[in-house]
Amino acid sequence: MSGHSHHEHSGSGLVEAARKSLTASGEQWTALRADVFGALASRDKPASAYDIAEALSDKRGKRVAANSIYRILDLFVRENLANRIESANAYIANTHPGCRHDCIFLICDECGAVTHFDDDSLTSALKTAGEGAGFADVRPVVELRGRCDNC
Repeated sequence: MSGHSHHEHSGSGLVEAARKSLTASGEQWTALRADVFGALASRDKPASAYDIAEALSDKRGKRVAANSIYRILDLFVRENLANRIESANAYIANTHPGCRHDCIFLICDECGAVTHFDDDSLTSALKTAGEGAGFADVRPVVELRGRCDNC
């Protein structure tokens, strides 16, 4: 595997790295955005917008609309703070905000856990193949399903 190295953040360090990355891009780190990222980062499995809306509604004591959460999650994906797991229609926090590359996700069919690895030669080959087929702005989305070591 030809990957690259980056610093993986966790806990409060992850939240701070996400805040710095978002504000450096000219966006605001609002209370709701902080709560959404915190809810996402606290989970060890992908979460849907509805999962996060429910958790924040409970936390805040008032209903938080899922469409508001979707808008924030879309921003987080655009700004590289979160990744969308396409096959699950769910999201995970990016543990290395600010590092732009194409992750390859491993998804456990039994417990739902998600991890990732980097293989720049593979994702580069996919981009080249897509461009060779006449596509522009190719962005590989690679998800491998199987059973994790814990299951």
